[in-house]
Amino acid sequence: MKGKDRYPQLEVDPGKLKENLTALQRRCQASFVDLIGVVKGVNAWEPVVRVFDGAGLAYLATSRVDQLRKLRAMDVRTPLLLIRVPMLSELEDAVSLADASLQSERAVLRAANEEAARQGKKHGVVLMADLGDLREGFWDREELIAAAAEVEGELANLTLLGVGVNLSCYGSIRPDANNLGELAALARRVEAAIGRKLPIVSGGASTSTYLALDGTMPRGVNNLRLGEILLVGRANYGCDPDFTHRDAFTLRAEVIECRDKPSFPIGQLTVDAYGHAGHYEDRGVRRRALLAIGRVDYGDWADLTPRMPGVEILGASSDHTIVDVEAVKDRIAVGDVLEFDVNYASLVNLTNTPGVALVVKGGA
Repeated sequence: MKGKDRYPQLEVDPGKLKENLTALQRRCQASFVDLIGVVKGVNAWEPVVRVFDGAGLAYLATSRVDQLRKLRAMDVRTPLLLIRVPMLSELEDAVSLADASLQSERAVLRAANEEAARQGKKHGVVLMADLGDLREGFWDREELIAAAAEVEGELANLTLLGVGVNLSCYGSIRPDANNLGELAALARRVEAAIGRKLPIVSGGASTSTYLALDGTMPRGVNNLRLGEILLVGRANYGCDPDFTHRDAFTLRAEVIECRDKPSFPIGQLTVDAYGHAGHYEDRGVRRRALLAIGRVDYGDWADLTPRMPGVEILGASSDHTIVDVEAVKDRIAVGDVLEFDVNYASLVNLTNTPGVALVVKGGA
């Protein structure tokens, strides 16, 4: 079976995606912030890429070289940005496939310059500052400024595009006017050192969007790298706009068993298939449905939200999801298909899982 006949299935609505992107672009540009569209969250899925590519974004971005290769095969018009600092072992592909990359190591910068010279091209770089989230980035501000001066004056096959920061992805640090103000101040110091304006001062990802939307983005921060909020209409840290679609993606899973069973396991409790102790509530005998989808497909079952009122997810194993359907037991039978809303974390897993059919609303 293929396409519309195959489950589990993830469907994308390109129209809703386009409306999300257009609405966020318009509001961010009012704060003088341009957008980079990040497609790693959907494994560079082509219908999503096509929406992003037609939107006039500054770059399309991903963290994986294999996804860059997919994007090149689609003949996209938008420049490509690699947003994970490239490994030395993948520099040949990174320089060949990406127009630019995020960078945080001087050794990698020098090797990238040599590789770009071998390929006879110029490669753009954005130097990352670590402002407290403790993932990638120069920790020493003076070292970043020195690296910028080296790129500008000595590494002839690199073009210094700007500076950037990552916040909230590892250290859970909230982007705010203080840390992004630090980034803007650092950009001004780099500009003074190289004698020109930087085209890109990138203030982070979807969790920074609220600053552009409420008008508090520090002056000088002119770019955001957005994936999550464009795809699922919201981001963590309370960035929950009322003008975006939350349902551009629909997950569908088929019922393979439906019957009354006790709600509390029988026997000596130990751990589940993932080595975790389960927590169960004894609610008596209730109607339960078993779905042919599991944690291998989407990650954490808590990241799914049933669309049918009365359906409650109880848990999951690697290949099965168990839902309580007591409240709707007269409406659920074997062979039925239940729909779920997904968040960004589940979207990443679903689009990287071969067993999930990817379909386009109204198409194949």
